[in-house]
Amino acid sequence: MARPEPEKPPTPSPPPPSPAVLVLGRPVTRAEVQRLCERLSALARRAEPGPVTVDVGGVGRPDLAVVEALARLRLTAGRLGRGIQLRNACGELRRLLAWTGLDEALAAPAASGHAPASGHAPASGHALGLELGGEAEQREEALGVQEGVEPGDPAP
Repeated sequence: MARPEPEKPPTPSPPPPSPAVLVLGRPVTRAEVQRLCERLSALARRAEPGPVTVDVGGVGRPDLAVVEALARLRLTAGRLGRGIQLRNACGELRRLLAWTGLDEALAAPAASGHAPASGHAPASGHALGLELGGEAEQREEALGVQEGVEPGDPAP
């Protein structure tokens, strides 16, 4: 009598790709930017679609090297059809990004409509909730404007 063949266990399907998260865990230097871009490329290629999350909580005090690294990471992600979104960005980094004008570029991931880079909802239509301009206070001259006085003009 022939014995029935044992059932083969189902072949497990490969695990779904996980979200891409790049953690910047120490102060960033300009010398590291190329290596960070290579790491982001590798992560993005094997992760699920969507923006790459860059965790900036461990960079310490942000400076222009961090801003340059984030700008280059954004360009690298864009070339791969991705965007980046920041996680754990401190207020000082968000202000520095706003000051350099990179807040909007980092807030709008390239190929998706995900949350802003700052991780916060936009306020007043600005990605980081900061007002970049304003008007002079009443009765005050705008910065950089000098009032000319002609001889014989009456005093105000």
